[in-house]
Amino acid sequence: MLLACTEFFGGIFIAIGLLTRPAAFAGMFVLLVTVWFHWVTLGEGFSGAEKSLLWAAILFFFVIRGGNRQSVDARIGKAF
Repeated sequence: MLLACTEFFGGIFIAIGLLTRPAAFAGMFVLLVTVWFHWVTLGEGFSGAEKSLLWAAILFFFVIRGGNRQSVDARIGKAF
């Protein structure tokens, strides 16, 4: 349930630019857990985890950079 809420609401928040950094961090954490699951639990290495690793890298960009000038965060004057 928590995973589904993180993916659904986190995606919406990143798309509109509300709480961009926390939402991107939560999404990145979820994706890194899936990479770990493929690596350790399944013993497959990166087989099947490439997309998760790519999206985690993209979300890492948003964690570092945050939203742009048109984001809701910038419009309300808060930088999270």
